[in-house]
Amino acid sequence: MISLLAAETTSSSSSGGSAAFQLVFFGAIFAGMYFLLLRPQRKRMKETQSLQSSLAVDDEVVLNSGIYGHISLIEGDVLWLDIAEGHKEERIEIRVSRGAVARKIQPTDTK
Repeated sequence: MISLLAAETTSSSSSGGSAAFQLVFFGAIFAGMYFLLLRPQRKRMKETQSLQSSLAVDDEVVLNSGIYGHISLIEGDVLWLDIAEGHKEERIEIRVSRGAVARKIQPTDTK
């Protein structure tokens, strides 16, 4: 019985140090999650928003689905993409959301 009381008093006196260690440990986990997950995600969101706001007519873009096309008209959040080259008589256009644009293709100078 006395050994149980002695073990109980030693465990209760050392719990103050372990509680502080737990707070520091959970704080370190939260900081790690912030720098490894949340911060890069916010950076990608800002880059995506700036890309989507900088779209203009005649830009060549790639959609999230992998479709390449030239922007022929912008109506708010709707883009009209010309997706078929070489068809002079009939144009093939699709209507997509501005949020579907994955990236803008930079024009290359081939001389």
